[in-house]
Amino acid sequence: MKLPLRTVLIDDEQLALNRLRRLLGDFADTFEIIAEGHNGAEGLELVEKHKPDLIFLDIEMPLLNGFEMLAKVSMMPMVVFATAYDQYAIRAFEENSVDYLLKPIENERLQKTIAKVRERVETTQAEGGRYLYSDNLMRLLEKMQPRQEIHALSVKSGDRILLIPLADVSHFEAEDKYVFLNTLDSQQYLVNHTLTTLEEKLPAHFTRISRSAIINTHQISEIQRYFNGKYILVMRDRKATSLHSGTTYGEAIRLLLDI
Repeated sequence: MKLPLRTVLIDDEQLALNRLRRLLGDFADTFEIIAEGHNGAEGLELVEKHKPDLIFLDIEMPLLNGFEMLAKVSMMPMVVFATAYDQYAIRAFEENSVDYLLKPIENERLQKTIAKVRERVETTQAEGGRYLYSDNLMRLLEKMQPRQEIHALSVKSGDRILLIPLADVSHFEAEDKYVFLNTLDSQQYLVNHTLTTLEEKLPAHFTRISRSAIINTHQISEIQRYFNGKYILVMRDRKATSLHSGTTYGEAIRLLLDI
C-alpha cells in the first residue's frame, strides 16, 4: 500500500458526499478518489470492482447499511466511518482502533483522521502487510450489528419440515453427537445445530446449564439444590423432566435465577 490511497466514498446523502470530497481535495497527496457510491449495495459493487485501499463509509444507508456491506466484501479495505452514531458506538470504534468522523465532518477532525491513516500506512509497509487491523474491524462489526431475534426453529419430521415456536420448547439436550429439541408436550425432534450454535442463536432466556443441556428458563417449574453447587431443574413439560446442572454452571444459574 502506498500514497496516495485509492479511495472510494460511500454515503447516501449527496450533500455529505460533496462536503467530504471537497475536504479531501486539499489532501491529494494522501487520497485519490476513484469512485463514489450512494447506498450500501452500490458501495459493495464499487469495492468489489476497484479493490480500493481505503473507503469512507456511512453507516445508515438504504439497501445495505455500512456493517452489512462490509460483511459481504471479499477483501477488506481500510475503513473510516462517517457516522452520526451515539457515544456508545463511538467508544466501540475507539476500542477497536477503527477511525470515525462524526457528522457534520469538520476539517480539524479530518486532519486527525488523515494523520492516523498515514501512520497506519507506514506501519503496514513496515510489517509487509496490508490489512493489519482487519481482525479489530470484524470484532467491531460483530459488536455493532444487532442480534437477530428468532422466534421458531425448523425441524424435520419424516418428509415434513416443522416450525417449532420457541415458546413451546422446554429444553435442548445433547446425546452423543446429536442434539434434540424437547417440547412442552414431550415431543422430541433432532436439530441440525450444536449446543454452542444454539447458545448464540437463542434469546437470553434460554440458558445452558451443563455441557449437554440448554433450558427455557420461562418453563422451569421447580429448582432443587444438589451437591457440589449443582442444581436439579424440573421443567414444565408433560414428563416433568429433571435436568442436572453442571458443576461449572452453578454460579451462572444462581445469578440468572436470583437464588
